[in-house]
Amino acid sequence: MQSKVANPGLAAAGRLKIEWAEARMPVLMALRARYGESKPLRGMRIAGCLHVTKETAVLVRTLRAAGAEVSWSGCNPLSTQDEVAAALAAEGTSIYAWHGMSTEEFYWCIDKTLELKPTLTLDDGADLIFRVHNKFPELAQGIVGGTEETTTGVHRLRAMATDGALRYPVYAVNDAETKWDFDNVYGTGQSSLDGILRATSVLVAGKNFVVAGFGHCGRGCAMRARGLGANVIVTEIKATAALKAVLEGYRVLPMDEAAKLGDIFITATGMKDVIVERHFASMRDGAIVCNTGHYDCEINLKDLARLSGERTRELRPNCDEHLLADGRRIYVLAKGRLVNLAAAEGHPSEVMDMSFANQFLALKALAESKGALQAKVYELPAAQDQELAALKLKTMGLGIDVLTPEQVKYLDAYAEGT
Repeated sequence: MQSKVANPGLAAAGRLKIEWAEARMPVLMALRARYGESKPLRGMRIAGCLHVTKETAVLVRTLRAAGAEVSWSGCNPLSTQDEVAAALAAEGTSIYAWHGMSTEEFYWCIDKTLELKPTLTLDDGADLIFRVHNKFPELAQGIVGGTEETTTGVHRLRAMATDGALRYPVYAVNDAETKWDFDNVYGTGQSSLDGILRATSVLVAGKNFVVAGFGHCGRGCAMRARGLGANVIVTEIKATAALKAVLEGYRVLPMDEAAKLGDIFITATGMKDVIVERHFASMRDGAIVCNTGHYDCEINLKDLARLSGERTRELRPNCDEHLLADGRRIYVLAKGRLVNLAAAEGHPSEVMDMSFANQFLALKALAESKGALQAKVYELPAAQDQELAALKLKTMGLGIDVLTPEQVKYLDAYAEGT
């Protein structure tokens, strides 16, 4: 089995990390136990492009236990945990991923996974699907379907489907309630703050903390920043999202005004040019800027380079100081890429448990569809959300109430009076 990783000698350390994650992902482990004998993915060849973390390794092991042949690449140049990649390679997984790869190497790794001639694809950001469509369209004919993990990817795939450009069906795993409302909120919130703290070691309490975007990810960041004592300011382009932020007690301002007040900025929008030259020009000395959106285009670093004359130095790992002409300093974390993965370890295992359980079940459903689905973006069944949430509660030792037969009947009764 072919692979390319940074250092094969890190495999032992990677195995320990994977075992740690497995102990905290009981739902996915239960699925592995359930389908380890029947092997519903037997004969399937899965090309995956997703952050190479200890949690992802648990998913890869589960896919292989269910009978699939797997080839993997990382979906971000700075998110690969090299010890985990080494452990997967040592176990026989075809993997092409290392921390700090160039853009050219990033696409080379995706192309190597496609040598498997996949029947299923798994994406985080849709780079793999785009690669199939734009460079290897002949492979699409043999692909039963794919899955997409993140908001940005799902949005772009829906646009492709609307234009009639999507060539095989894709499940929007991101839009499952047990993914979106947990991974995106609680996972992003905790891991993004973790990344900021690891990269800077600053005191968050008392700081003006600007969150760009109040979707699920931004909401999670705002929640955790407030929990650490920050004064949270939200910027938005969507009126309803801004109103929700106001009613949750946050201050809402346009970025032009927030830029003058913020001590720490984090972008979570999925849109380019959220922070640009005029914002950098008005920021306080010592402002910290980072991103937790999928791509590194939310912070315009070319604008910052013009202002600083490229007077830049790395003060700490994942913390670059940009010195402006007037002496002000602006600190950019993780080179504008995902701060929670580049500067920390990504989402906690416990929250990725449900996200990756959804990934597994979506791939299983695609394999069982035998190509009968149309080339469009599909939602996962709502019943699956309830099943996974109930299983998660059970593993936590928690129970919930159940409706009586009379209550079930009452739900749909329209003859009842007041």
